[in-house]
Order: sequence, then C-alpha cells, then structure tokens
Amino acid sequence: MNKNLRFVVTGGAGFIGSAVIRKIIGQTKHKVVNVDKLTYAGNLQSLKDVQDAPNYSFQKIDICNKKEILKLFNEFKPSHVIHLAAESHVDRSIDDPSEFIKTNIFGTYSLLEAFHEYSAVLPQSQQLTLRFHHVSTDEVFGDLAGKVELFNESTPYSPSSPYSASKAASDHIVRAWYKTYGIPTLITNCSNNYGPFHFPEKLIPHTILSALEGSSIPIYGDGSQIRDWLFVDDHAEALLKVATYGKIGQTYNIGGNNEKTNLEVVNAICSILDELVPHKPKGISAFRELITFVADRPGHDLRYAIDSSKIYSDLGWKPSETFESGLQKTVKWYLENNQWWKNILSGEYKMHRLGNKQK
Repeated sequence: MNKNLRFVVTGGAGFIGSAVIRKIIGQTKHKVVNVDKLTYAGNLQSLKDVQDAPNYSFQKIDICNKKEILKLFNEFKPSHVIHLAAESHVDRSIDDPSEFIKTNIFGTYSLLEAFHEYSAVLPQSQQLTLRFHHVSTDEVFGDLAGKVELFNESTPYSPSSPYSASKAASDHIVRAWYKTYGIPTLITNCSNNYGPFHFPEKLIPHTILSALEGSSIPIYGDGSQIRDWLFVDDHAEALLKVATYGKIGQTYNIGGNNEKTNLEVVNAICSILDELVPHKPKGISAFRELITFVADRPGHDLRYAIDSSKIYSDLGWKPSETFESGLQKTVKWYLENNQWWKNILSGEYKMHRLGNKQK
C-alpha cells in the first residue's frame, strides 16, 4: 500500500466507517480524519481502541455543510476521501424519506463540490494522487429476478425504497461529476454487511439482542427474502484496496458470496445462542421459539446477490470469512461486549422502529 496517505472518512463513527478507520489505524501509518455528524447510529465508542492514536482525529461536521467541509479539506489536505456518511435503514426511509434525500443526495453533492474546489487549486502533481471513493449499496439494483442471476457492475438501476432511490441518485451524481468535472471518483456497491459494532436496528444484531432479552424476534413476511452477507472487516479491506489501487472512474461490486434467506439467518443465530447461552429467558427452551412472522414492509425486494469477480480479478480481493465463521464471531462479540449495546439501548433507541414505535 502507498505510504503517507491522508484519509478523510465520512461517517467514520458508523458501522462500516468505524471498521475502515480501525483497519487503517491498526495496519498502516496513514493519517485519518473521521468526519461524522453523530446522528443516532454514530457511536465514537466503536473507535475507542484507536481514539488516542497520533494519526487519528475526529471532526463533528455535517457533510451538507460545504463551508466546513472545504475548510477541513484545505487544512488537512487529504489525498483520499472515503465517503460512507449516509442514512441507511430502509424502514426509516419509508417512515420519513426527508433525511435520506438531504443526507444521501444533497450531502454527497456538497462533499463533491467541496472536493472539487479544494482540488482545483492544488499543484497538478498532487491532483494526480487524489481519490474520491463513494461507498454505495446493492439495493440500487432493485429486485433480482430468478435464483441464479447476479448483480454486476453493468446491472441497470431499479431502486425500490426511498433509501435505495437516494443512494442511486448519489451514485449518478458521483459519475456525473467524474465525467463533467474530472473528479477522480471510484464507486463501490456492497451487499449486506454484518459484524461487531452494528447498530441494533438491523436484522442480525436486532435478532441477537431480542433473543437475549426474551422478546419476540420479528421476521418480515415468511422470511424468504434472500440477501448476500458480507463480514464488515472483509468489506473494510476491500474498500481500502479500491481507494488505493482502484482505477479512477470505475465501479466495483463487493459481495460475501453468502446467500441466505432471512429465516435461515435468524435460525442460525438462534442455534449459536442455544450453544453459547445455557440459561434461556423464562418460558423458552430454545431461542427459535421467539420467532414471530409480521406483515411484510412495502416494496420489499426478494433477492440480492453480488458478482464480485471484477474486484477479484482487478485487485485480488475476496472475502476471508464464511457466513458461518463471521456469524459465530459476531454473536460472540455481542455476548462479550454488552456495555457497548446497553449504552445504545439506554438512550433514544429502544429496540423498535422509531417511526411506528414497534419492533
């Protein structure tokens, strides 16, 4: 990896962003500034192990604030931006799309404009080393027909939710700024991430914590929705490879090669918990007894699956974790780090969708 890089990571207090920062600080000498607004899912406790590192710093800035972002760029002089700041929960986007439009679309525009102004006055030699890496999702592609097809980098966009539509729009903006203004952009689209430090509203941590407190484990519809699951540390490794070695203007899909139905995921978590937690909540003998099927959400895509052959052939990346090994690590982490998630549950979030106050 190149020496002496200077990273700005937006959304660095979030789930994937904190994993990227922990990897950079833990494995390199590169300098990192974490830019985060610290909304409900931002948690600086996820960076406790690196917060005192001399090559790490934090700035509480809203990416929609172009003036503050430009000031940071001019002072820190980053060589690389990894843009992860986003509203990301589909359920919340259905309840209230406004923050998704603002952060994911206007925030990306503001960030690109600040990067454009910052880079335009740099010497050409420095301009040649710049990279703006926009991190997106496989949900922009919409529902995948059949059981063997895979999303690739040429798959047409067909978003189904306000969240995925806002991410699709931001992807298009990034490509337009590359073609029109020559911004040195890279885009990655990833499958469902999971692992330690994941905010409890998402399927896997929500299932773990609901089970531990003896509450119902809700599954939308019949649980037949299929997702490709990617361990977050594998994703962080891929993002660093793309940011440092990816070809400007290119898009890379990042998947875990682990297709599972939601019901299979929940059952697998329950089986691991049955082994690791001998004392069950009152009234049950096995955690799967807590599974409850609830009405499906609007516009729920049935299947996502990623073709990662391009990033493997071009950059030599492939996931190191199987779903089984990654899930085992994830469940153990939540069992061993209860203070991290108890701090979250003691605040605004109470294991429910905030829009309708239900699980």
